[in-house]
Amino acid sequence: MSGNKDWESQLEAQLFALQDSAYRDFNRSLLPGLRAELIGVRIPQLRALAKTFAKSPDCEVFLHSLPHRYHEENHLHSFLIAGIKDPERLLEELERFLPYVENWSVCDSLTPRLFKTRPSFLLPKIREWLSSERIYTVRFGIKMLMDHYLDEFFSPEHLIWVSEIGGAVAEEYYVRMMQAWYFATALAKQYDAALLILTENRLPVWTHNKTIQKAVESYRITDQQKTFLRTLRRKEK
Repeated sequence: MSGNKDWESQLEAQLFALQDSAYRDFNRSLLPGLRAELIGVRIPQLRALAKTFAKSPDCEVFLHSLPHRYHEENHLHSFLIAGIKDPERLLEELERFLPYVENWSVCDSLTPRLFKTRPSFLLPKIREWLSSERIYTVRFGIKMLMDHYLDEFFSPEHLIWVSEIGGAVAEEYYVRMMQAWYFATALAKQYDAALLILTENRLPVWTHNKTIQKAVESYRITDQQKTFLRTLRRKEK
């Protein structure tokens, strides 16, 4: 592509050239309530397209052209953000894009590579994201804690942040599922600290039990730990 006003139609043509109708129909069943239009392009193909499109003069225009029409454009956007190497610009583009993330698929594919090597500048933003009223901004914040702060940068305080997410967003399924995923992963990596969240009943019953379910399904949790975790299941009131 070249920097001209026809970039949208050219990008659309490229996406439809990669269309897999069967994959589109399958994907639709996994994305209830999707507002963007669905073409049906597989993730590896979108990642490959992002690598070439990132070199185009139209890339910058695309990143500022929100909201996008197609679900695949949102995935493409997430992959382009993932390749940004400047910390300030990365956060700027994330702040621009996060309000338009409308499903778990795009949210969970948003994995900036810079955060793997320089996670320290991310922590203040995570606190902001966790206090958002937007479902997938909160989910993204939890996922960043799970991906980058359960090893050498771990602090028990992070567990409290995730357990204390409140407001209407805390009742949303895709937030609660990410909380459970986070705490199950924390049990695998920081067992003693994470266990306190369960023994002190800091989570809603559904999230508490879902955490235990995910943990006992994990190969990273020992059989002895799984046996004890099963005793912590709570009854719905």
